[in-house]
Parts: sequence; structure tokens; C-alpha cells
Amino acid sequence: MKKSLAVLALLIGGSAIARPAPLVSIPTHDAFFDKIAAHCGKAYQGKVTLDNQGPSKFNEAKLVMHVRRCNEKELQVPFHVGKDASRTWIITKTGSGLSLKHDHRLENGDDDLSTMYGGHTVDAGFTNVQSFPADQYSKELFVSQGIPQSMGNTWQMYIYDDKFTYRLVREGREFRVDFDLTKPITPPKAPWGYKD
Repeated sequence: MKKSLAVLALLIGGSAIARPAPLVSIPTHDAFFDKIAAHCGKAYQGKVTLDNQGPSKFNEAKLVMHVRRCNEKELQVPFHVGKDASRTWIITKTGSGLSLKHDHRLENGDDDLSTMYGGHTVDAGFTNVQSFPADQYSKELFVSQGIPQSMGNTWQMYIYDDKFTYRLVREGREFRVDFDLTKPITPPKAPWGYKD
């Protein structure tokens, strides 16, 4: 009897080890992720609604977000600024929260010198709002590029039925773009470094 229980325990233990690890997250992260994923395949136009450093190319260009690729763990959302298709937001479930990375590419598809910066949630956030304070990789990148003020960056994303917002804040700096989710537009071509 003891031998058969030991074999059974070994079999159960062995099957648990072979089973893929589940995606571990909490309800507010899942709900936020799912709200964006619900727009998969769609694109929306936006506009700068706040920039305390004054007009820039973001104010003058057509701004488009495209919820381009989605799976149960990752969302890829290119952010087109006119003809500049260098930016893709990557939102990932990490098992300890959500990560936001900015994948910046050159027109030939190579990595920009400033790429994959971003942050990770540090709390539950909310179903409609998540914040991503700069992570260590990003802080080191900003220092090496001579922009140490960016170490204090926090990126925020808000999603409601009618609006998606991308916001950057740090001491003395605030930038915000709002996208109208009520009016889908024709999706743009793949961003630089990606294929349709």
C-alpha cells in the first residue's frame, strides 16, 4: 500500500512538473489587459491633449495607435507619428504584474540606440488605469544617454469605452495623447522592424 501511494505521489508530482506554468496575475491587471486586447486588429487616431514643453512633431503629425498583435500574454501596439513608424508599445503579463516596453526601431528595422525602455506595475492599479514607473534597465539607459531626468519617468495608460490615453509624467514634465475609440480607422502598415 505504501509503495503504491509513493508511486502515485511520484506520478502526480511528475505531471505537475511537466505541466506548463499558468499565467499568474491579479484581476485588475487581467481586466486592463483584456480591455486593450478587445480592440485587437483595430486602429485609432489620437491627438496631443497636454504637453507642458510646448508644440512638437507630435502636435503636427497624424497620431495612430494600432492594437496589432495580441495573445494571452502579450499585446503589441504600434504608435505611428505621421510617417514615423519607429515605436511599438509592448504590454506583457509577467507573472508579477504588467510590463510596458517601448520598442524603438530604425527605418531599416534595426534597434534604435534607445529601445526597450519602460517600466513595470508596482501595485494592482485599476481596471481602467495602470502605471509603469521606469525600471532599472531604463534608468541606466537614460543615464548613459545623458538624459538622467528621465529616470523619474512614469508611463500611464488609461482605457475607457470611448478613449485610450498614453501619458508620460515626471517632475516638471507631462505629456498626454488621447485616442478616440469610437471611430476605428484603416490600420497602418506594419511598424519598422515588423512584418504584416
